[in-house]
Amino acid sequence: MQVEQSTASCQVTDPKALRRAFGAFATGVTVVTTGGPVPHAMTANSFTSVSLDPPLVLVCIDRGAVMHQCLSMTGSFGVSVLAAHQENEARHFANRYRALGAAQFENVAWLPGELTAVPLIAGAVARFECEVWRSYEGGDHTIFIGKVLSIYQQTDRDGLLVYRGKFREITDLRELSA
Repeated sequence: MQVEQSTASCQVTDPKALRRAFGAFATGVTVVTTGGPVPHAMTANSFTSVSLDPPLVLVCIDRGAVMHQCLSMTGSFGVSVLAAHQENEARHFANRYRALGAAQFENVAWLPGELTAVPLIAGAVARFECEVWRSYEGGDHTIFIGKVLSIYQQTDRDGLLVYRGKFREITDLRELSA
């Protein structure tokens, strides 16, 4: 049996090559939010479930990001899993030149979380309100684990994906061949 040869081999110290390699794994797109007197949001794809009992999720935040300071100071955060039609929202909260504070939410449909009042993105496939449960160092990021306090799920929509640095939608090949 012949083994497939790698088409590109790079040093793991090359951040651009590492980012491209990580990008070969399709992920969902979320907006992570904090509330309080100066609310903040950021687009993130480093989100995952951790545990069902207790219900835990995690987000990984660069230590140099504004969100890192916000999450370190607040006790709660929200995660909105974006729907396929919400690429504009993803781009908006990924734009480092947007207005900060409450102004960044002015042109985005959102609603306050029922338990924490954190801003949650309207129309998202799923929304979570969380309280910070633990945090751990993870290289240039901090891994924030949140205990899920509330969930909302919209079952009639597909999520927005990012793959190889581009936004994508889910396509079921079985439906295309039918």
